[in-house]
Amino acid sequence: MEKASKELLRDFVNSQHFTSTTDILNSMKDLFSDVLQQVMEAELEETLGYEKSGHASENPESGKNKNYRNGYSKKTVKTQIGEVDVKIPRDRNGEYEPKIIGKYSRNADGMEEKILALYACGMSQRDISEQIKNLYDVEISDGLVSKIVEKVTPEVNAWQNRPLESVYPFIFMDAIHYKVKEDHQYITKAAYVVLGIGMDGHKDILGVWIGENESAKFWLSVMNDLRNRGVKDVYVFCVDGLSGFREAIGAAFPKAQIQRCIVHQIRSSTKYVNWKDMKEVMADLKKIYGAVNEDEAMNGLIEFKDKWAKNYPSCVRSWEENWDILTTFYAYPAEVRKIIYTTNIIEGLNRQFRKITKNKPSFTNDDSLRKMLYLASQNIVNHWTVVCRNWDMVSNQLRILFEGRETV
Repeated sequence: MEKASKELLRDFVNSQHFTSTTDILNSMKDLFSDVLQQVMEAELEETLGYEKSGHASENPESGKNKNYRNGYSKKTVKTQIGEVDVKIPRDRNGEYEPKIIGKYSRNADGMEEKILALYACGMSQRDISEQIKNLYDVEISDGLVSKIVEKVTPEVNAWQNRPLESVYPFIFMDAIHYKVKEDHQYITKAAYVVLGIGMDGHKDILGVWIGENESAKFWLSVMNDLRNRGVKDVYVFCVDGLSGFREAIGAAFPKAQIQRCIVHQIRSSTKYVNWKDMKEVMADLKKIYGAVNEDEAMNGLIEFKDKWAKNYPSCVRSWEENWDILTTFYAYPAEVRKIIYTTNIIEGLNRQFRKITKNKPSFTNDDSLRKMLYLASQNIVNHWTVVCRNWDMVSNQLRILFEGRETV
């Protein structure tokens, strides 16, 4: 069979007298069109119950409701090798619907996927149209790109509402801001991203919520959304300086602990420290967050206050007011501390989002932003195949520390 195929291919090449790659591509289009035509003819024969040269009477099940061929309708299909003209066979009763190409589709398999892949990389609709033209010599309008992207909406909704695991040892929350058009003007909105680490040590993006501002009411709606999707217990929430999260977490997951990101705390508390004192202040702060245990950290805070309270009272006050959620990680061994003391995990995710959306300064609406982040999320999550470092040890520690809590 393989030998016969090679001989047929050799005869075909010899008969075409190719002089350029363009000749080969055009020939492939013709060949693709012929094969596609034969597939649809075979589909129609299966629907009618007899071959093209036969009669309806040959189908014993046809009875009084005889069905016949009824000519063709022309269609230009956009494929990965360019635009191809095909003739869609019809039947009199309208029972036949092409399977290889949808009845109302003008894109062969692969074209829509390519367009969505380009959109997921942050390209504008106009840039996508130009890329498709350059790659496949196919003219597509911005409107067609928009319609193809719009088909993703049900997928986005299904993903955002999908069931989640019952237990997440760690959940990270952060926000990334974008310009979104609303009421004929562009305003800054935040995409609140929630990332979870499951009991198996794998990361997953649990959802993306679009909102204008942070509040306890907003975060409570996010927490309740997680609960409604099946989350029963969270051991530790890792957050930055988001406002309103503490009350919301306490209301929805009263057993959960909170760890504020140490890196964010350092940045925010030293915002107004004079540059000439910065090196010394940072060294003194390290005695706090680098301490072996909470008692040692408290001694470091007392020394820091005695030394800097006069010059930088707001810096000292920031550490005192947030002490209970800054010191959560001291109760855990080093392997767990490395995971929860900073939100680097989700900040890395947001950096990937920014890289993808850097060429798109604004979005026409919330749905446009949501679809972009969803498509980007699918690409990112597909590369998360490795469990968190030292997860076997971390898992054993969690099993002891949270004995009696939800584990399945």
